[in-house]
Amino acid sequence: MSGSILHVVFNMSAAATLRAALQQAGRDERVIGLADSLSFGPIAPPDPALRTAWVDQELEVSGWDEVGGQAIAFWDEALSHHSRRIAWLTRRSTQEYAGFLELLWRLGDEPIEIVDFTDAVVRAGDNGAPNPHQVFSLGELKSSIISDNQLWSFRQDLTSDIRDACRGQWARLRAENAPFRILRDGELVSAPITHFDPLLLSCATAEWKKTARIIGEALCETCTDGMQTGHLQLFARVRALVAAARLEYRGDLLHMHRSELRLPAGATATA
Repeated sequence: MSGSILHVVFNMSAAATLRAALQQAGRDERVIGLADSLSFGPIAPPDPALRTAWVDQELEVSGWDEVGGQAIAFWDEALSHHSRRIAWLTRRSTQEYAGFLELLWRLGDEPIEIVDFTDAVVRAGDNGAPNPHQVFSLGELKSSIISDNQLWSFRQDLTSDIRDACRGQWARLRAENAPFRILRDGELVSAPITHFDPLLLSCATAEWKKTARIIGEALCETCTDGMQTGHLQLFARVRALVAAARLEYRGDLLHMHRSELRLPAGATATA
């Protein structure tokens, strides 16, 4: 009977981790993960061809058609499964929250259970010493943490009120169809393509600094209450700032670890 359960997650590393955790617990249940992140790019509709073209143009990343193909297979299985579906979500990750909202949009009124660990606190520490901390993404957890804390115990039926609220939120975001979706007060809101530019500029100085370090500092700044974005998006915006002469570079700007950035002479982070 347990083999008829399908766990739906919205992060590929999270899918692998959850799969391992279930195996450790002796649970014969299938897990699928969404390779794409609907926290950026077009979502009305989230057509793989449209998203591939957008990623190529706005983020200057090629080969996204492979991600689109994996997404098609994910949605086919998630929507065709007619036994128990259990969706894992956290409202502290734009990627996982956006994927969940799209799933509800596609499911209509079909039943689904959820594991919402937005407010969950897990314990992990050396020698069993408790070290409580909140979870920003299922993908950040080790399989042992998932199994030891039995995070599947957070499973609950999706209420009609939650479903309606989620649909309303996603309908608004689809209508806006913005380049980015970010977290604000526990909800996803639309943001322009330039949203993270001031943050990136604030992490740069008049001295040369590794591109990877600037992106890493910016990621840390965005992760106070959740996971807002990823290095792919920030690296694209770094290159856009260089093209706009807001940043100077040296080295190979196609590789964040082989290039360095600095503010132009006389410039400030908010200029």
